[in-house]
Amino acid sequence: MLQALLRLSVKNDVSLYMVGGTVRDWLLGRTAGDIDIAAPCSAGVLAKQLRTELGGGTLVDLSGPEDEAVRVVWRNEQVDFATFRAGTVTIEEDLRLRDFTVNAMAIPLAALMADGESIRLLDPTGGLADLRDGRIRHCPGAFVADPLRMLRGYRLCAMLGFHLVDKTRAEVKKHATRIADAAAERVGYELRMIFNSPRTSLVLQTMDEDGLLALLLPELYRGAGVEQPEFHHLDVLGHSFLALATMEEILANPKRFFPSRITEISNYLQQEYALSCLKWAALLHDMGKPATRDVQAGNNGRVTFYRHDEKGVQIFREFAERSRWSKADIERTGGFIAMHMHPFHLCNVSREGKITRRAALNLCRRAGSDLPGLFLLAMADSMASRGEKKPERMEEELAELFDFVQKMYDDHIQPVLFGPRLLDGKDLIKEFALVPGPLFTTLFDELEVARVEGKVTDRQTALAFVATYLQMLTVNHPTSS
Repeated sequence: MLQALLRLSVKNDVSLYMVGGTVRDWLLGRTAGDIDIAAPCSAGVLAKQLRTELGGGTLVDLSGPEDEAVRVVWRNEQVDFATFRAGTVTIEEDLRLRDFTVNAMAIPLAALMADGESIRLLDPTGGLADLRDGRIRHCPGAFVADPLRMLRGYRLCAMLGFHLVDKTRAEVKKHATRIADAAAERVGYELRMIFNSPRTSLVLQTMDEDGLLALLLPELYRGAGVEQPEFHHLDVLGHSFLALATMEEILANPKRFFPSRITEISNYLQQEYALSCLKWAALLHDMGKPATRDVQAGNNGRVTFYRHDEKGVQIFREFAERSRWSKADIERTGGFIAMHMHPFHLCNVSREGKITRRAALNLCRRAGSDLPGLFLLAMADSMASRGEKKPERMEEELAELFDFVQKMYDDHIQPVLFGPRLLDGKDLIKEFALVPGPLFTTLFDELEVARVEGKVTDRQTALAFVATYLQMLTVNHPTSS
């Protein structure tokens, strides 16, 4: 690819420069995802010429209102061409108009390809020194030119493990309200990158201190000052931040928390977007509490949040749709929020007696393939709750419950859910003269429960079960027959 780019440079008698994240990652010894090229001529013309030079490729126009940029995608490689910004005529002028100093360095392509010639780094803003010291420092006027760059700075901190310098943080505080001018899709991309990093909690804490996070997630901040029962030691907002931090702690070493089921947990965490959805769920799982908080006058002033999980899903969906989330991420994260109390309810049942197979089946049906994720979320939620009335063995109970439910699933539930049915719709029509409708779903669901419980084992016992169930319906609802 570099040889093809060099041929373009010679053909057009123009200097091309490798810039931005490509140079930054190269200096850090990281593999660059693509090649960024800046040029004093038309990016579109260069992109078309490169496609011809390569004998193929796809062009994607990335141009903004004032700047021309075109991407060339060819096989597994990607080149982004950009014309010098804002009508500048030198690479140094172009670099000074970029977002951050660590992204404002360039290498002449010709020098990079010349044998025996030392590489000449163009660094008019001091980016190399910032790179060595782990600093993210904005270029002059960066946030006025594009407010999204504020969020990108935190994303760079998350990706690289760097920190924003004080002057840059002060500039963010000054311009924070302008983040509303950035397109939702662009904001969503930067947030996804932050949540895909292992430093989400730390970076969001900085965003909170600088006043940017509250503008992006106003629903979350409704929990500020909302006190909780003695199970907790923080208000809703503080608990939400701590749940995210504990989730990252768990994800860094899941074996510590689920030693007997590390295989299932590890396999689950390999799924695409599992980590980011879990972290979002940890942060947002109690979004519904402020709207559902109530004080029971007749119960010693007990604070309750009845059905906060349902309300939380509704609020989350409004946020996610506004933020242009994908349907898959909305369903997965929303599912976690909707289910996050279920493991705790089962722990309460377990303390009073043995959990039934029906209860385990209901949980497995509801959670589906996200069962390990649900228990990861419950563990983070529990660890972020340190009130005086919290059960002493809460985390141990959750690990034991997951072990029990997973064993129940492996031994009794999975063979039923994914094995052949003992009866189908034709059997219900032929043997019982039933008309297809909602009753069919009820009968098949109850048959699954009976099979999991060991009450139904073959076709004959399945037919007998249906006959008994229908007879019971007739007795309880004689007018429905």
